[in-house]
Amino acid sequence: MGRQQVARNQESKSNLSDLMPPVFRVQLVREAGVKRTGISDAHDAVALLRRYLEHEDREHFVTLMLDVKNQVIGIHTVSIGNLNSAIVSPREVFKAAILANAASIILGHNHPSGDTTPSPEDIQVTEVLHQAGKLLHIDVLDHVIIGEAGAFCSLRRDGKMPRD
Repeated sequence: MGRQQVARNQESKSNLSDLMPPVFRVQLVREAGVKRTGISDAHDAVALLRRYLEHEDREHFVTLMLDVKNQVIGIHTVSIGNLNSAIVSPREVFKAAILANAASIILGHNHPSGDTTPSPEDIQVTEVLHQAGKLLHIDVLDHVIIGEAGAFCSLRRDGKMPRD
């Protein structure tokens, strides 16, 4: 190999190292002393979601992220919308769940109008997220809608969750 060839090879290696993308590392950090709450039914999920959503004047779409024992890992606000809608993307719903190593999630949002009747869009987004969860092996256990004066709707309880 001649000197010119060696010089070109070294220059080529130098250019490749300039193209190296940044390397990211993801690590779950838990705060010490935080006790996890267990979820055994829709009423447990409603109690948590109500505290988080009850005073919001716009629609907030959130996920409760659960471990394999249905203990709450955390709550994540996916989207804050307007008076009667919030944009929901599977990518945003499952991003936090994946990072938190969640085994399952419960979807939740408020209806600022107080009426907990699920809209056709509520049913449709639940179906889409259920399918995405199946692909990711993260179960979507329920979708809870919080209204006024203690009113709520559990799509699982009301038989409106997609079937496997």
